[in-house]
Amino acid sequence: MFDRKKRSEIMKKVRSKNNKSTELKLIQVFRENSIKGWRRGYPVKGHPDFVFLDKKITVFVDGCFWHGHDCRNTRPVDHAEYWAKKRERNISQDKKVTAMFEQRGWRVIRIWECELRKKNRELLLRKIESLKDC
Repeated sequence: MFDRKKRSEIMKKVRSKNNKSTELKLIQVFRENSIKGWRRGYPVKGHPDFVFLDKKITVFVDGCFWHGHDCRNTRPVDHAEYWAKKRERNISQDKKVTAMFEQRGWRVIRIWECELRKKNRELLLRKIESLKDC
């Protein structure tokens, strides 16, 4: 156990390194629908999960809790204000990144984590329809 200051110091150093489970699910959907031409981990500012360079399309797979999707009813009780501010910062950053790509002439597709579930498959397929001829 650490005191509050030490725990905060430790947590500030934690950085995400790919949301592998969600990305792998989307890769499977790409393969099932013969979607080709994507690159993963492409080194560009904004860090999209996938890029389609030929079509200038970026794809982000956003976690519902972390990026503010309202499909989940769960909200942390402990430190609720901290988590609300954290989500607000993430939402703001997502908007900035989307605007940055759009200003460069790129199309941005944002896929929510919940859309990767079987019950939401039709919505997901509509979102990625334009990728089929990449």
